Amino acid sequence: MKYGDQTSFKRSRVLQGRVIKALLMREIITRYGRKNIGFLWLFVEPLLLTFVIVMMWKFLRADKVSTLNIVAFTITGYPMMMMWRNASSRAIGAISANLSLLYHRNVKVLDTILSRVILEVAGATIAQILIMVVLITIGWIDIPSDPLYMLMSWTLMAIFALGLGLILCAIVQKFEAIGKIWSALAFVMMPLSGAFFFVHSLPSQVREYALMIPMIHGSEMFRHGYFGDSVTTYESIGFLIVSDLVLLFIGLSMIKRFSKGVEPQ
Repeated sequence: MKYGDQTSFKRSRVLQGRVIKALLMREIITRYGRKNIGFLWLFVEPLLLTFVIVMMWKFLRADKVSTLNIVAFTITGYPMMMMWRNASSRAIGAISANLSLLYHRNVKVLDTILSRVILEVAGATIAQILIMVVLITIGWIDIPSDPLYMLMSWTLMAIFALGLGLILCAIVQKFEAIGKIWSALAFVMMPLSGAFFFVHSLPSQVREYALMIPMIHGSEMFRHGYFGDSVTTYESIGFLIVSDLVLLFIGLSMIKRFSKGVEPQ
């Protein structure tokens, strides 16, 4: 291929795949290093955090005030919330951390964001699977009622994280102070994510407003997949898909608009 030739769509996707793979490897080495357990921290870190939360609820005997398995309730809420929160937050610093790589014409601004989000989602996914397998094996929780429904909700929330991350990254590039504000706002959003309650337990007046928050639909969907018909949930798959598409459209439009003005350093 000569310089200036048009690249086919298939060839472009292959090149982008290679770029993202290289960025993933660079991110892993930069963040976790080559010594000790290295890249294993990718999922060990979220795994340990989830395990601490589970143990805390287990030994506080929180299941005594409810017939619901509190350990199952915890791992079907907290890890997903941390997944979309961490993935979207990590996207903020993606460009500044890889600014020098933008000298290469095949490395795009979007690639740096995608690699970070993929890495966070992958780590959270491995941690979620491992801890569920361990807890099922030792008999603390039951086998999920509908694993495919859980996988669908996890995937939709990963797309949500990507869309939110794109928007945050674009905004912070123009207004750096927003990055600091988001760090605090992300903690405020934790109780609003649906990780610590069922919508069914809320007063009917509050329930209507709670269902306007996309993250709650993801949590409700994930728990419905685990507990099945033994719990009442109010998720709307359509609402979550539309929310994801809107965020992606806005995020990609914002990234496309400002990426041309990003100068490598």
